[in-house]
Amino acid sequence: MSLEDKCIITAALAGAATMKSQNEAVPYTVEEFVEEAYQCYNAGCAIVHIHARDPESGFPTASIDVLREIVKGITEKCPIVINLSTAIGIGATPEERIGVVKALKPEMASLNTNSMNFALGDWKNHVILGETVFTNTFQMLVDFAKEMKEAGTKPELEVYDYGGIYNTLFVRHQGIFVEPMHYQFVWGVLGGCPLDLANFYRFRELIPDDATWSTCGVGPAQFRGAFISAVEGGHIRVGLEDNVTVSKGVLAKGSYEQVEKAVKIVQLADREPATPDETRQILSLKGGPAL
Repeated sequence: MSLEDKCIITAALAGAATMKSQNEAVPYTVEEFVEEAYQCYNAGCAIVHIHARDPESGFPTASIDVLREIVKGITEKCPIVINLSTAIGIGATPEERIGVVKALKPEMASLNTNSMNFALGDWKNHVILGETVFTNTFQMLVDFAKEMKEAGTKPELEVYDYGGIYNTLFVRHQGIFVEPMHYQFVWGVLGGCPLDLANFYRFRELIPDDATWSTCGVGPAQFRGAFISAVEGGHIRVGLEDNVTVSKGVLAKGSYEQVEKAVKIVQLADREPATPDETRQILSLKGGPAL
């Protein structure tokens, strides 16, 4: 099977907000991150996306020391591609956010593409339960992209709505991105675009012809998006960052169980999960992190 028929599966292990109170399998400690990444690799995952957590409180941390130990442990355990978050969590400064790239020079890192309302809502009663403004200015987009290019880090361009795509297309002419560009379509965040076929195909139409793309969704949009992406030739992200269940009402035993389900979806689409080495070819990655 050619590389064009391979599907890259990413597992986002924790995120910035999902807690053990929602699913006990959410990793907090270095050891938990390493073991979960290893299980995801064995299940068919090619990339893990990492937000470090304070091992005691479980809250997101910008600590490079903690993140370095997570990356080191995963790298020693398996050859999976490591994608580090430059969002980190609420309250992280721009310097802290891009600091993970400067310090660790990972193969990949997330690059958020526009500022937006970012909320948690009660969908039954249409009440906002909590919100923040997720700040990603044009200047941050340009500065972060330049730092990633200097580090040899492939940016994963996180797109929550149409504005994010148009922003990347506008600044692309400065030559700041590691090309070809790679997008992550994020569905279902309150403040961003919902998952529907019209939005999905319009996103596809807007990005450059040579760009690669993946899809992830919050809650029920996770596997719905995975099915569409598998059939349409894209790639898939799963993981407890986005969804704590493996099917309706059933908590996932870990991100690895969601990877197992994603593998089945890929196979039903007559494709195969990409290995980490195949992923490096598909996304033109440089190799492991600098530790």
